[in-house]
Amino acid sequence: MTNDNFFLRNVWYYALPSDRLKPGKMVSRVFLGEPIVLCRSREGKVFALKDLCPHRAVPLSCGRFDGQEVECCYHGWRFNHAGRCTAIPSLVEGHDVDLNRYNVESYEIREKQGNIWIFMPETGKSKSPASTREIPEIPEIPGFGDRPPQLVEVMRFPCFIDHAVLGLMDPAHSPYVHRVWWWRSGKLHDEIKQFDASPYGFTMRKHQLPANTGKAYRFIGGGIPETEITFQIPGVRVETTTTAKHQVTNLTAITPISETESEVNFAFYWTVPWAGFAKPLIRVLTRAFLGQDRTVVEKQQIGLKYDPVLRLIKDSDVQAQWYYQLKREYARAIAEGRPFVNPVKSQVLHWRA
Repeated sequence: MTNDNFFLRNVWYYALPSDRLKPGKMVSRVFLGEPIVLCRSREGKVFALKDLCPHRAVPLSCGRFDGQEVECCYHGWRFNHAGRCTAIPSLVEGHDVDLNRYNVESYEIREKQGNIWIFMPETGKSKSPASTREIPEIPEIPGFGDRPPQLVEVMRFPCFIDHAVLGLMDPAHSPYVHRVWWWRSGKLHDEIKQFDASPYGFTMRKHQLPANTGKAYRFIGGGIPETEITFQIPGVRVETTTTAKHQVTNLTAITPISETESEVNFAFYWTVPWAGFAKPLIRVLTRAFLGQDRTVVEKQQIGLKYDPVLRLIKDSDVQAQWYYQLKREYARAIAEGRPFVNPVKSQVLHWRA
């Protein structure tokens, strides 16, 4: 397997659940190794700026936010939602200074279905989505309008994004990592699934949920559950499980924090009436499930320190191979200024899990 340890740029990344950024407040974050401050105006508009004052590099998030502009705590320099420097208090009348020389970088932000997404351009460039030839769309969960998720869990994984993504789509680890009564037994079964290319990724066609896995979904009601799973770069997985009466969808989006840490964002949408009462239990089970993945990733880091060659197999590792192909192709397409060509071809994959 080749070394593809680079952050994919010119794409949307999951930034924050909407309800974690209140009006008139700001939150300091790091995405792809870049310090960023997310702010929500008093009117509810979200914006994002580089979290560094251009004067003395003090984080802007250490300063004050009046609901409209951010003020640096060191010398009171002020910046608006577009990153434009609007005031330098130490200047006196007669100082001929162009404040635009001291602007800070701003980032494109979109808020959709209770989630905040940030567009991360190439390093040192302020290219916006409008000027980028082709980019993956922010995922939309059908059937829920603009409703926010009923439950969101966020967990940090101590690994580079590729390993978090590969763990997310790995179809063969469940019997060993998630061997719990409410999910599945440890016995192996044949899995035969049809996969097709989909925008900037691939889709596992809708199929009946095997009796040996996903036991928690048996409580949805309304018939035998059917599941469809879609993946798109940079690391977004949407799994929709439906019966004749209800729908449960989980959106999982992985955002790189640094080269050694990634954030897994897990958002649940459902139409099941009783699920609201079971929300505390669902939260506990979700954290336990994600924690199992996090634990095995921690163990993986022990071996990765020795820079081994990782050998992928067929058919259970084909999705991992597709991920690397998609990532390389997208980066090349952006660099060459040409349309993206999806390398995934429709095929049936067969493995045991």
